[in-house]
Amino acid sequence: MGKKSSIENKNIYLQCREDCDLTRAEASELMKIVSESRIEKIESEKIIAAPEDIVAMAEAYKQPRLCNYYCANECAIGKTSVPELQVQNLSEITLGIIASLNSLNYEKERLISIAVDGQISEEEMPDFIKIQKQLNELSLTVEALKLWINSTIASGKIDKKTYDKYLSDAAAKQKS
Repeated sequence: MGKKSSIENKNIYLQCREDCDLTRAEASELMKIVSESRIEKIESEKIIAAPEDIVAMAEAYKQPRLCNYYCANECAIGKTSVPELQVQNLSEITLGIIASLNSLNYEKERLISIAVDGQISEEEMPDFIKIQKQLNELSLTVEALKLWINSTIASGKIDKKTYDKYLSDAAAKQKS
């Protein structure tokens, strides 16, 4: 069992490792590609982790949210285009998707009338911005669902082989 750090403001990487009750040595052993000293430097914020470090940590700690956190907060490209997702339960995500789809269903006709000439006029702009905002909200909810799925697979509550088989079967049906 890993010893808990006495650091007060722990970063997400240290928190996740400690949540797994792993020492740095044990974590490094699980990851194989990240040394114990590198883990210490990432956790103490002496260095910024590389993407491959984060992928290894996410897998070892069974915390797919680490990848989203990294992209949203530390990656130079992601900081401008990837929102940090909050872990939600399936009920919240489902209700969010339904609410987003309902509001978009209402706006569908307006989007068609805006898009028909291939241009957005000044008078159409407020409606277009509103629709774009609704689409962004739907996109965030879909990403939250993907994170929930990955987290649930990582925790073992969904069997990855079974899930992948159903995905493969669905893709095959879609092609035919």
